[in-house]
Amino acid sequence: MAKGVDDRFVKTDLNTLLTALYVRIDDWLGRPARIGRPPKLTDAELLTLAVAQALLGIHSEARWLRFVPAHLPGAFPYLPGQSGYNKRLHKALPLLKHAIRALAADTDLWRDPVWVADSTPVECGRSRPTARRSDLAGWAGYGYCRSHSRWYWGLRLHLICTPAGLPITWALATPNIDERRVLMAICEHDPRLLAERPGLLIIADKGYISAELDAFLAGRGARLLRPSHRNRPPRPGEHLLKPIRQLIESVNDTLKGQLDLELHGGRTPVGVSVRIAQRILALTTAIWHNRETGQPITRSLIAYDH
Repeated sequence: MAKGVDDRFVKTDLNTLLTALYVRIDDWLGRPARIGRPPKLTDAELLTLAVAQALLGIHSEARWLRFVPAHLPGAFPYLPGQSGYNKRLHKALPLLKHAIRALAADTDLWRDPVWVADSTPVECGRSRPTARRSDLAGWAGYGYCRSHSRWYWGLRLHLICTPAGLPITWALATPNIDERRVLMAICEHDPRLLAERPGLLIIADKGYISAELDAFLAGRGARLLRPSHRNRPPRPGEHLLKPIRQLIESVNDTLKGQLDLELHGGRTPVGVSVRIAQRILALTTAIWHNRETGQPITRSLIAYDH
């Protein structure tokens, strides 16, 4: 969507969001030279279709492809079959990740000097046979969720976002891998994220207490602010932590309550990764569009979920 448009005349509905997203992604991807026949469904259309599915909360791909012609007539001139759609999405995982980053970087929130880090369970099965036979076995595992006092079999989504809820980066990991190790791995995987933000402050909970992590971040120009152990004196600024840490809890609640994070239905590593990326892209798109159109609530999905 072109900047400079008077926000008073921009609607906040699903069709407007999808149009703006399609134009933005199409501009970002450009028109690369292709050998052979062009695809009937372009990459920009595929990502737009995936975001619409996540926002409308339709888990079944077969049902989604039946839903589109009746409820979004003319929006997508060509729709593949269920198998074709599934294969295209699986191949588009790197594209989904790049689209999340491109949209996030296109907002004024991208340069926020404060990050909030946390992890949340992503359940992948509930029976012993599933745990033994699933293609996810070896990556997914058993973990304990302290927030809900329950055991689960699956993965953990490690999410870093701004206080406004804009996803900066994320990773899926086995539940028994230490959160501190995952945070360091995320930072090492993309060192530019820290290098471009000298003086960055990362806010986290007690699960990230570690002298090694503090030294790791300090060596990269960042600082970690988290609660102290009960038998230790409070750290500077600790009294400000609770309301800020609750922000990422609300982001996780948006992903689970409105975007059905744990109802992903993925049965393979690629399948789970694609469906998680699809939901994070939907959240990023809503935040991006809300900022572009000057909406008062940055992370609201209400205008787009029906």
